[in-house]
Amino acid sequence: MIARLSALAAGPPRRVLLGAGVLFLVAAAFGVPVTTILKSSNTDFQNPSAENQQVEKIIARATGQRAAYGVAALVPSSGEVRTNRAAQLEAAHVASMLAAQPGFQRVIDYPATHLAELVSRDGRQTAVLAAFSTQEGSAAAVARLRPELAGQGVRFGGPDVAFSEINKRTSSDLKNAEILAFPILLLLSFWVFRGLIAAALPLLVGGFAIVLTFLALRLINELTGLSIFAVNLVTGMGLGLGIDYSLFVLSRYREELAGGADTFAAIKRTMQTAGRTVLYSSLTVAGALASLLVFPLRFLYSMGIGGMVVALSAGVVALVVLPAVLVALGPRVNSLAPALLQRSAARSAQTSEEGAWFRLGRGVMRRPGLVALATAAVLLTIASPALRLQLIPADAHVLPASSQSRQIAETLGRNFASDGSQTISMVVPASAGSGKSVDALALHAGATPAGQASEATPPRYLGRGTWEIELLPRGSDASVANQQLVKRLRALAHPQGALVGGTTAWFIDQKAAISAHLPLALVILVCVTLGTLFLMTGSVVLPLMALLMNLLTVAVGAGLLVLIFQDGHLSSLMGFSPIGGLEESNLVLLFTVAFALSTDYGVFLFARIKEAHDSGLATREAVAQGLERTGRLITAAALLFCVAVGAFVTSHIFFIKQFGVGTALAVAIDATFVRALLVPALMGRLGERTWWAPRPLRRLHTRIGLHEELAEPSGA
Repeated sequence: MIARLSALAAGPPRRVLLGAGVLFLVAAAFGVPVTTILKSSNTDFQNPSAENQQVEKIIARATGQRAAYGVAALVPSSGEVRTNRAAQLEAAHVASMLAAQPGFQRVIDYPATHLAELVSRDGRQTAVLAAFSTQEGSAAAVARLRPELAGQGVRFGGPDVAFSEINKRTSSDLKNAEILAFPILLLLSFWVFRGLIAAALPLLVGGFAIVLTFLALRLINELTGLSIFAVNLVTGMGLGLGIDYSLFVLSRYREELAGGADTFAAIKRTMQTAGRTVLYSSLTVAGALASLLVFPLRFLYSMGIGGMVVALSAGVVALVVLPAVLVALGPRVNSLAPALLQRSAARSAQTSEEGAWFRLGRGVMRRPGLVALATAAVLLTIASPALRLQLIPADAHVLPASSQSRQIAETLGRNFASDGSQTISMVVPASAGSGKSVDALALHAGATPAGQASEATPPRYLGRGTWEIELLPRGSDASVANQQLVKRLRALAHPQGALVGGTTAWFIDQKAAISAHLPLALVILVCVTLGTLFLMTGSVVLPLMALLMNLLTVAVGAGLLVLIFQDGHLSSLMGFSPIGGLEESNLVLLFTVAFALSTDYGVFLFARIKEAHDSGLATREAVAQGLERTGRLITAAALLFCVAVGAFVTSHIFFIKQFGVGTALAVAIDATFVRALLVPALMGRLGERTWWAPRPLRRLHTRIGLHEELAEPSGA
């Protein structure tokens, strides 16, 4: 494949550039609208076959209505709601206005039911709950009623309203992140590439990869619904990987030119070395992100699809389009640069034993064992807070503190005995027994130990041979007590053929789905990492070392996330209110991306060290040489990637902010402490043992592994 790409790159660039231009315009026209087509809902974070989802389907099939109350209206009162007739009329009025909206299905309020859980502890507020046929219908009804009832102090929230707000904020946050990131990336690229033309190329590669992926997502969405959150990942990783791959291709191209090669010889040698590494890198990142496809949660497999496609797209653009641009530009790739920067670029393109990275490598080689122990100790200390990580569900609390949806959720949790929008639903088939047995089940459910639920409502017959028993849990739906309650209810219900759903069950089932599929995802990650690096290096030691380094990077990222987002350190600086934990599915995504990017940087470092070692250098000299040739590049690539994904710190959505900051921190740690100190120290300590592999595996690598071609003479 590399030979064909080299031949394509060395050929006339006009056809490639013309085809790329047409493809870009088509992809932009049909792909970019995907940012408004994709949506999200709480089902994005759930296994469709989970028990709580079965409960919702059974209720919908029996009644033709949705199971959950998606809208919660909080009605204030000047008097005690339980005794004040005027206050009850106000609540009834809000209920009637909700009932008049299109798509309305049912409403529950205190005047009609006298449920004490719908009244606040001080008696000055009451909750009115409504269900609509769709999430969009709920959001539209609230949008119409909010201005009309704002003068009466009525505020709206609920799951449907919260996720509708998340959809809108996700789209707007993406635009804000792009507006922030692009100018900074252009300035940093100018500093890294020492020229305006060269600085623009990585952004063009990243932008091309993004629109290609958007087009693919739009097509895939027609076959299987995707989550809007994939758009954020595609944008951040598209820019980051586009910059990474362009940086390595362009730097190697300049290095070959500085060695005396002409344009065509330089691009051919670039494709045989850096191009081969980029190919392996894009396949490695795509393979690692493929591990997300094993999860049944739409949020995760959407991220897996988006990440895979954008990694492959960035690789294709960097290996097909960028070389054609470089051939077309020729020496002009270094134009629009001050003379000082041109001289700096020329110096950095020359192999030198006086460079800072070479001196760092030599310094590490003098005391490799001590450097490895000290660096590992520091990283493990930073990672230690991960031991007290707490998990939370994705709900209204991921919105900013100024959001009315989050304020309603917090008020219901704080001032009410229970949040009526978080009911526990138990569905009982009529085949389980008579109405009396259902009554007995309701009695036992309401008498569940520890008093964690209110008295169960009287069973109601839904039709189609199905009964429903509802309970209102006290406190947070994600609390340990309520999770234990649902587990006890399921132990009570399952022998009678009943099922238990609701928001707490939703959280339990989400964790169960992730736990059940996590081992397979880890196997894929491990196989991709070990397999790719073995094919590159022929060593068994290096892949195992990389695996341990990746795990250490992920652990450090987890520790920092706990300190920042769970404990709230730097919360005022970053503009968020801590909510006591981290969302689990987003953690799985973040750790997978961090693992993939760690392998990505490992590929670049190991490839250059192996090239130096294959040329005859001893391992310690090869490490110093490889560090000199890649240290600045990996650091610059990491810096630019951190800006691309770190721009999501401006997001108003808690877990998108968490993803951006967490990924940026993991990349920064990996590119500095791990790749610059720990990995070189371990390789220096092992020496020639670094390249060990059993004889059968050595023979296998000889047959199918990566083997660099000998460099042609400069100018050839």
